[in-house]
Amino acid sequence: MPSSLGIPLVETFVKKRSQFGPIMRQACLSITVVAMQQPQQQAPILRLIMVGSGGVGKSALTLQFMYDEFVEDYEPTKADSYRKKIILDGEEVQIDILDTAGQEEYIGIRENYFRSGEGFLLVYAINDLETLRALPGFCDQVYRAKNTDNLPMVLVANKIDLKDSSPVCYTEAGQEYARQLKISYVETSAKTQQNVDFVFARVAREIRQRQLAQVQRPKAVTARKPRRRCTIL
Repeated sequence: MPSSLGIPLVETFVKKRSQFGPIMRQACLSITVVAMQQPQQQAPILRLIMVGSGGVGKSALTLQFMYDEFVEDYEPTKADSYRKKIILDGEEVQIDILDTAGQEEYIGIRENYFRSGEGFLLVYAINDLETLRALPGFCDQVYRAKNTDNLPMVLVANKIDLKDSSPVCYTEAGQEYARQLKISYVETSAKTQQNVDFVFARVAREIRQRQLAQVQRPKAVTARKPRRRCTIL
């Protein structure tokens, strides 16, 4: 009985072996096609908000970062949004930038935009003290919208190309304000491109580190801390 069972089995294998190769090749081809059709993993999205008074160069910095061009005359709007993919620390990320208007009449609209932000560039003109003095008010709006003052932020002293030609520059005052807020201070020039890519990458890195930290630890309910309130004299 075992031998009679064994012979048909061998014969069956021999007969089918010639068909086995094409079947396997077709199966492998199907697997390859399916694998190739799998959607790529979406790049992490980092939401960045430009904050500051009108005329400090928020739009010029954004356009320089986006398109490598300097736009000197830019008509202010309520808000403009931009999107750019970059490689950050070996990882492809997508930076969504919202360039908000600094005019007082847009205060209500700004706070709605601030709620969607994950990181903020606080921009002032290095030759205009009033634009630096306005930043605490903007910060309060951000803190109120986000319900916290623990946020990825960088203080940006823009128009550094005017440092030699301006009678007064407010570098030290800006550095002191950044120390009070415990955030980074970076000098930029939208005109010459100085530190433009660097400052966007700086705040993007802070946002990404915050995202990864939140994934790694359970979300805890914490009491709201008192906001930092700093006045520039």
